[in-house]
Amino acid sequence: MPDAPARRRRRPRTALLAVAATAALVSGLLAWPAAHRADAAPAVFAHPGVTVSQGQLDFARTKVNAGAQPWKGAYDQMMASKYASLTRTAKPRATVECGSYSNPNNGCTDEREDAIAAYTDALAWYITRDDRYAKKSIELMDAWSAVIKDHTNSNAPLQTGWAGSSWPKAAEIIKYTYTGTWANSGRFATMLRNVYLPEVINGSNSNGNWELSMMEAAVGISVFLEDRTSYDKAMAKFRTRAAAYVYLASDGDLPKTVPSQNLDTKAKIVSYWQGQSTFVTGLTQETCRDFTHTGYGISAISHIAETSRIQGADLYGTDVGERLRQALGFQSKYQLGEAVPSSLCGGSLTLGLGPVTEVGYNALHNRLGIAMTNTQRLTEQNRPSGSNNLFVAWETLTHGDNPS
Repeated sequence: MPDAPARRRRRPRTALLAVAATAALVSGLLAWPAAHRADAAPAVFAHPGVTVSQGQLDFARTKVNAGAQPWKGAYDQMMASKYASLTRTAKPRATVECGSYSNPNNGCTDEREDAIAAYTDALAWYITRDDRYAKKSIELMDAWSAVIKDHTNSNAPLQTGWAGSSWPKAAEIIKYTYTGTWANSGRFATMLRNVYLPEVINGSNSNGNWELSMMEAAVGISVFLEDRTSYDKAMAKFRTRAAAYVYLASDGDLPKTVPSQNLDTKAKIVSYWQGQSTFVTGLTQETCRDFTHTGYGISAISHIAETSRIQGADLYGTDVGERLRQALGFQSKYQLGEAVPSSLCGGSLTLGLGPVTEVGYNALHNRLGIAMTNTQRLTEQNRPSGSNNLFVAWETLTHGDNPS
């Protein structure tokens, strides 16, 4: 015999009014133009403001100079890497051609790694105040802005997203903190606007990590260019894709979808989710593919949320933050070795999440006070986190337990 339904208590009139007011507020927010949404471009952009802020840089610098851990160890790791070498020679080319899995690889690795090196040198400049690092960062940016015209072949959008995520992080630090001159900063901005932004701004219908990485680049480039229109467009695509990338039980029986992909049947959705037909909170569209690509998507979500926070609109308090929290926790527990149930990816996972947890963990656990046991354990176990040699670099240094 089924349980009798519980008697419903009448809500006080004040509570009903509050519910009505909340509903009206939500309805109003949805009807507002983009300029008033929480994820809209700021009236005035904050600089440096792509993934890492001035306050975060100051905190990291203070900790490194005090010899405090884990920041000093993270800094030493960065400075010992190939990316911090002052003898590095840029390898720009007019056309970067990248096929699937970078085959062919005509400039793909060179471009990504020169961009990471420019960011690494910018961080090194900020912490050491040694002009040589700022000049090396500028040298790398100038070399590419003088030459590159296009990205081609099947991986061009993703390649542009990866390199285009690192370039503005470097440029923001140099342009807004370096005390010397950067004569070709305008040419670099033109490169971002004409070569990179058009390749990423319209998004992708491939696996979700593609569009998330492309939107990370588009958002960062928009901040550097102070382009409010592109920022709003990228953020709108990001919100749709993030909701379609990480499943929450509140989404319903099936994950959310991106309209342009026409995933209008359960069979299509299951196929797109790598054959997974059982959906549980924290699962991502690529969990059953492998954790490495899943990590790319999670990282891009955290980077965009962090940039948005620096720009004055905190997405961590929206569904973006909840999806990020659940994705981190879900993937972390299996990366740490928890047994995989047969209902998940046929009972077998391909691990390798990568150094992608610091930003989200710091924002959600340290700033917002949310318990994240598995993510905390994995984050601390992996410190200092280095680079994935694609678009992630040195996040224990910049975001590890950083309150700024």
